[in-house]
Amino acid sequence: MAELGKRALFLDRDGVINIDSGYIWRPEDFIFNDGVFEACRAAQAMDYVLVIVTNQAGIGRGLYAEKDFHTLTDWMLAQFVENDIVIARVYYAPTHPDEGIGVYRRESPDRKPGPGMLFRARDAFGIDMSRSAIIGDRETDIEAGINGGVGYKILIEGAEEDPGSSRADAVVTSLSDAVAWLAVRDAS
Repeated sequence: MAELGKRALFLDRDGVINIDSGYIWRPEDFIFNDGVFEACRAAQAMDYVLVIVTNQAGIGRGLYAEKDFHTLTDWMLAQFVENDIVIARVYYAPTHPDEGIGVYRRESPDRKPGPGMLFRARDAFGIDMSRSAIIGDRETDIEAGINGGVGYKILIEGAEEDPGSSRADAVVTSLSDAVAWLAVRDAS
């Protein structure tokens, strides 16, 4: 029997991992959502490779620099490590096709709903997309999952989208609920 590829849990950042209070680029403004560490540990126990995929148009719009994003990301990853969680990689898309400045004003296959970040993770880690899941708080996250051939697409309520019109496989209220939904699928 052929060995199956690894499965990934693709996580949007703002609105899934942390409270989305606008363009966040400083650790002092970053507030983890309740239950994030427990949910990520549970996903790890289910053998998901944890990958963060985040649009960061604030860089493209000139609101903060890439070095600011990296400083915050390093701090965030340290919090995960302190909680026994391994984030395999963080992918980000700093461009914006309309409001970007200079080199950042362009379309990019990495910017969700494009699947570029998902494909980069697939290629780097040998991910089986059909066995993987994406969790986001916007329909663009769900569309990226569809465009990338991700097996399960889960929307966390809270953004301005109407969850009733989502193309997600499930609509839940938290990352914990999303991982619990995946656990039920694993058990069946």
